Amino acid sequence: MTTRPVVVPTVPVVTFTVAGVPRDGTATERFPDASVGLGRAFTVVFDGNCKVCTRLSRLLTELDTRHQFEIIPSQSPGVRARFPWIPARAYAESIQVIDRSGHTWQGATALETIIGALPKGRLVSWVFKIPFVRPLVERVYRWFARNRYRLGCGEHCSYRGNAILEYGENQGVGPKA
Repeated sequence: MTTRPVVVPTVPVVTFTVAGVPRDGTATERFPDASVGLGRAFTVVFDGNCKVCTRLSRLLTELDTRHQFEIIPSQSPGVRARFPWIPARAYAESIQVIDRSGHTWQGATALETIIGALPKGRLVSWVFKIPFVRPLVERVYRWFARNRYRLGCGEHCSYRGNAILEYGENQGVGPKA
């Protein structure tokens, strides 16, 4: 009895490129592989398609003189595998900060964590201890997050639905009509 090799038909794959960046899941300079961490105290995951978020991540890199933060775009290959407890939708809604033990902060509490960990950040982070400041900062953050695509992000961000579809979900996120 002879066995015949199984012939598996191949299917041509279409690779999409947006703004010169391939969207095939491979690591690029803009979206480096994030499957393995750098051993830093915190990992900051931000929306790499948002120009405002990208500028703020560069500012954080400059302020992080102690090198406590690994700062990666949420579109980087390996992010979801590395942080499987964070829903894909959460990356589209707000910044995520994860410490070495896996504790995760998002939104305004993530900002509070970042500020507290920066050199001289304690000079500002005490403000969050004032009653009603945390909820107020959370509201302001959520407003900013919903409107960041209108605040200098550019043409590619003009339709927020594209960003949500890229995360694999299209429900309940984005500005309300």
